[in-house]
Parts: sequence; structure tokens; C-alpha cells
Amino acid sequence: MSEPLLSVAGLKTIFNTRNGLLHAVDDVTFSLDRGEILGLVGESGSGKSVTGFSLLGLIEQPGEIAGGSIRFDGQELVGASINTLRSIRGKRIAMIFQDPAMTLNPVLTIRQQMKLSFDAHAGQQQSDFTKRAIEVLTKVGIPDPAARLDAYPHQFSGGMRQRVAIAIALLHSPDIIIADEPTTALDVSIQAQILAEMRSLAQETGTALIWISHDLATIAALAHRIAVMYAGRIVEQGTTSALIRAPRHPYTQGLLNSRPDRFPPKAKLPQIRGAMPSLSNLPQGCAFAPRCQFASDLCRSKIPPWSGTPQDGFACYHPLERAP
Repeated sequence: MSEPLLSVAGLKTIFNTRNGLLHAVDDVTFSLDRGEILGLVGESGSGKSVTGFSLLGLIEQPGEIAGGSIRFDGQELVGASINTLRSIRGKRIAMIFQDPAMTLNPVLTIRQQMKLSFDAHAGQQQSDFTKRAIEVLTKVGIPDPAARLDAYPHQFSGGMRQRVAIAIALLHSPDIIIADEPTTALDVSIQAQILAEMRSLAQETGTALIWISHDLATIAALAHRIAVMYAGRIVEQGTTSALIRAPRHPYTQGLLNSRPDRFPPKAKLPQIRGAMPSLSNLPQGCAFAPRCQFASDLCRSKIPPWSGTPQDGFACYHPLERAP
């Protein structure tokens, strides 16, 4: 069996704050194959975005990667030199951020911004730039891309700006794209179009995607596999169809129950009581225990171990029954 394109094992990312040590990412393990789409889902503050930044070595003081391994195409990235990371960022692993208005420079044309990204990595023929820029803008659905190259970001709608951000990420045909909630601020119809385009891109080019979102419905429509995060840890992971059909962790069930499409019209949606604890002051045992209806004394005293394989398992002492 071939080695995964990306293999993350026991990743730990911490921040030294005035309120103490904050465990933003704690013992996170997952893998990613070429052309695969992995959904990373959880509430705000669960560690999803920090996991994405950690993969690219974008953690700055007072934060640091305190342990674990990140192997990309056989190369260890934890502890790699800044030059090694720079040669990978944008070229082999690209990232799309949540707000295109913050990603794109308002005083530069789309051509100028794409050219900066194009020039960042050696080995490209300058004469190829315009051809490549038009090609990726066409791929993400920008109409009349040759003319739009000389437009400014404010001349695009929110959805079109996000498409431009995706096009910039595609310039160097990366092996992996990390998408950090890139459709959150867009309306539902534009969101659906971008999800369909990203799914097609993964199929056509073999580019793998890590799609970060708090919206399980969005993840379910896109990803092959889902990893559910809570308080810095992955609490359940599995194929999308199995996880949506029969979740094993109570937190995953709670996220699913927040989807209106699972209930009749006007029905009151069940809620997960309480709020996620501060990452600098986590409870002694399972972090979800204070909010879980199935929690026992064991849950409150000891962190549950991982059950199953790294790609298909859960961390819970009282898992929900899985349908056959």
C-alpha cells in the first residue's frame, strides 16, 4: 500500500498566554491521499484553523508546534527550515482563507496579485504567466478572464473574489489545498457552485483538499471523509456516508441534530447545552463531558482513548450504537 500524500501523527500546537498554556491542537492524527477531500468540522475555537496553519508552519510566537509529525510526500515538515517551508507554501500546499476581502490587496489588480504569487516560485517561464492566469480563472468560472485580469477586487462580487482567491491557489497546481471556511460569507447558491467546482477540480487534477468548516451540511456535500474536532482534539473520524448515517460520538450527533433538514418544518431543533470550555482551562477528563448527556464519572476523570483505526474511529467511553 502506497504512503499517503499527507500523514499527520500526534500533532500538538500550544500557545503560551497570560492565562496559561493553551492546547490549541492536541494529539491530532489523520492522513490524506491524492485527490481525496477531507472535511475538518467543529465549533469555533475547536482548533480547526490552527491545524491548517500548523501544516504550513504558519504558527508564530507565542505559539509553537510542540510535538508530533507532519509528513508530506515522504518529507517531514515539523522542524523543517524556513526555506524548505517557503518552497512548499503556495506551490505544493496552498491555502484559501475565509475572507477574500482580506486576502486580496485592494490597490492591486488581479493580474498584479496573481503575478506576485506566480513569481514567488522559481522555474516558471514568465511568458507562461498570462496563459496560466487565464486558464485558472476560467477553471473557477470567472467570465471573460482575459479582461478581468486588469480589474480591481472591488469590481468583483464577494463570490467572484473568492473564486479569484481559489484561482491564485491553483496557479502552481498544488498537491494539497487547505480551504479555511472559504464559503462562509457567501450566499447559498454561490456556495453550492463553488463546492461543485472544487469537487470537480479534485477529480480532474488529483489535488487533495482539506476543507475546514463549522457547517457539517457543507462538509457532508463535499468531503469523502470527515474528522470532527472538539477542544483541540479529533473526537471522531470516518467516511462521510457512515459518519452522517450513524455517528458514534455524542458531539457528532449534536452537530447533526443542528441541521434543520433532519426535522419537520417548524420543529424545535435540539441543542448542545452549554459552551465549549476554554482551551487554557480544559476539564480533567473528556472535554465534552460537561455538555454530554451520557457522561459518567469515568468520562470526567480520564480522557477517552481512541478506538478504531486512525482513519475510522472515535474517542468516547459511551459511543452511540452504530447501525449495521
